[in-house]
Amino acid sequence: MFGPNHQQSQHMMMNGAQGHQRYMQMGLANKFQQPNSQHQHAQKQHHPHPQQQNHVGGHGGMGHQHTFSSGTMSNVTPHFTPSNLHSGTPTNNPIGLSETISEHWQQQLQLAAEARAASSNPHRHCRKEGVSRVSKGLVEASPEHSPRGLQDEDRNRATTNGKIRRQDWDAMDLSGQGLRALSPSLFCDYVFLGKLFIDNNRLTRLDPSLGQLRSLTHLDVSNNQLRDLPEEIGMLVNLKSLLLFHNNIRSFPNEIGYLHKLEMLGIEGNPVAEDLREEISRRGSKALVTQLRENMAAGDAPNERDWHILDEASSPDTLSVLSYNILCDKYATTSQYGYTPPQVLSWSYRKDILLDEIRGLNADIVCLQEVDQERYNEFFRRELAHQDYRGVFSPRARAKTMADKEAKFVDGCATFYKSRKYILLEKHVIDFANTAINRPDMKGEHDVFNRVMPRDHIAVVTFFENRATGSRLIVVNVHIYWDPAYEDVKLVQVAIMMDQVSKLAERWAKYAPCADKTAFRHADVDGEPSVVGGEESQDEPAPSQEYSSGTQLPLLVCGDFNSAAGTGVYDLITQGNVSGGHADLANHSYGNFTRDGMSHPFNLKSAYSDELSFTNYTPTFSGVIDYIWYSSNALQVRGVLGDVDLDYLSKVPGFPNHYFPSDHLALKAEFGVKSARKEIKAVEAKFGGSNERRG
Repeated sequence: MFGPNHQQSQHMMMNGAQGHQRYMQMGLANKFQQPNSQHQHAQKQHHPHPQQQNHVGGHGGMGHQHTFSSGTMSNVTPHFTPSNLHSGTPTNNPIGLSETISEHWQQQLQLAAEARAASSNPHRHCRKEGVSRVSKGLVEASPEHSPRGLQDEDRNRATTNGKIRRQDWDAMDLSGQGLRALSPSLFCDYVFLGKLFIDNNRLTRLDPSLGQLRSLTHLDVSNNQLRDLPEEIGMLVNLKSLLLFHNNIRSFPNEIGYLHKLEMLGIEGNPVAEDLREEISRRGSKALVTQLRENMAAGDAPNERDWHILDEASSPDTLSVLSYNILCDKYATTSQYGYTPPQVLSWSYRKDILLDEIRGLNADIVCLQEVDQERYNEFFRRELAHQDYRGVFSPRARAKTMADKEAKFVDGCATFYKSRKYILLEKHVIDFANTAINRPDMKGEHDVFNRVMPRDHIAVVTFFENRATGSRLIVVNVHIYWDPAYEDVKLVQVAIMMDQVSKLAERWAKYAPCADKTAFRHADVDGEPSVVGGEESQDEPAPSQEYSSGTQLPLLVCGDFNSAAGTGVYDLITQGNVSGGHADLANHSYGNFTRDGMSHPFNLKSAYSDELSFTNYTPTFSGVIDYIWYSSNALQVRGVLGDVDLDYLSKVPGFPNHYFPSDHLALKAEFGVKSARKEIKAVEAKFGGSNERRG
């Protein structure tokens, strides 16, 4: 996957007062306050003591809210009350124990006192901070400026592609303005904000659209009249400081557990349960967030993904394919997915959800990425055999140099197929690095040895024949390198893959017919019979179809390409060629690829012509990087699996979670095999249209 994305921004404050010329000169109180708000209290509340917390309050217009209150913890001792604090200084032991006040609670008291003391100073943060440095230009990631360790080389989450947008300020100060409500436009139009100060106002709620400010690291809503927090607070996974001093908050939504980077949760001055105060006092804010995350319930399940029918005409020869990056167990760590409860990341939890999903989708061909050898042999191969699946697996190239006890944890690609429907004629593994260094035109190229060779990704190519119809099919299952600083490597990997597939297709087009298909019914490819349980079909198999060239063979290319539309990888696959001067190659040299360009002879299209909203979903990235490509001259799309319920995502910062066992989505498409004598007009997927079906 890609590395984390960071937006280029500065720490300039924005306020409504006169000052430096780069300050936003506008009446922010008028711009963001909603007149005649219906969410005001009948009378103004007074809070005698400040608070500190990393949350935003909100209710109304929301569904069921899960909260964390005193019932969640046990074995607690009495905590101190507001009477223990005078002028911001504790007068006695607030915990009621013999030991001194903890460092965690001392910090709470200090920040709470500062917030109360400054309650009469509007724009106090802006005045305190002053004008910070101004951006001097774009910053572009490069491998030289972004050192990475070995684990980063293996896998990382995706991030956005392209240049980083310039942003000269990322902080907004609306403190002390007497605001009673905030317009949702504040949260929708300023999604780049890193700091937001809305303390010392009269806010009684915050709109759930607050969850759109996913770049926030600091949120201060102290000295307001908030009574609770919206569940969408959990979307702000980058928060490090959440100050809620001097409000009227009694409990927290469980979604606070998503805030794995949170260092300061200010709660002093709120009527929160004693056990919450005790936890923060003894162990700090992080401990409370961790406990909330570990105790987080699954919540309401999302709606099932829709099945979109694109062609209802009957076809004598159909096939379905599933492509799924399942998230290898060794990559499913709390350091990578800190927002996910640890028990949900465990293989013991995820494996059954993955298996149920694969079985439920029931595709003829299943292409899985990030499957390690142990899980393939001990789990997937054994379990899927009950549904008549047989498999072909290859780990990444490094496994060849390892002892068996280490090699079994190396991930790779696994392709499964229904053995009653298909005969496996041949299989082939493409080792990108090994192929590159052995190409005569790339010998001596430093970029090949320094950039391509260290990345040991592979593609598994399988060649099938349909037992009943005699039609043949090539399936490519691939996982491409993740790092956006190596767009050239991705392009070279795909160019090598397509070059090798083209050669295989030409050879397989001349593959001899199967004279006696019954000989394949118990073929021993993986050491097991090809038919597992049940009765074999009594239909007379059709003769093998003949093909005059490799491009006539139906072709499916499935996998995690770690590349969005507009990249060299996408252009090469969809357009059939890219020039040697493509921007993704930069100034690197790759033999004939950079001298003559790259091309392939197939007419490939994405099964999702109107792409999904995303195929990879994390707090740092949401986009389409997984694909099912098909040869449009030989196959016709009949249906595809649609988007995830977008309403469900409004409170889910990223996958994996209780219902989605990987950070990637499963893709499924159904095809009809075109007759050489009849061309079928293509139909494109348009999500949300009248052809939508539940499935």
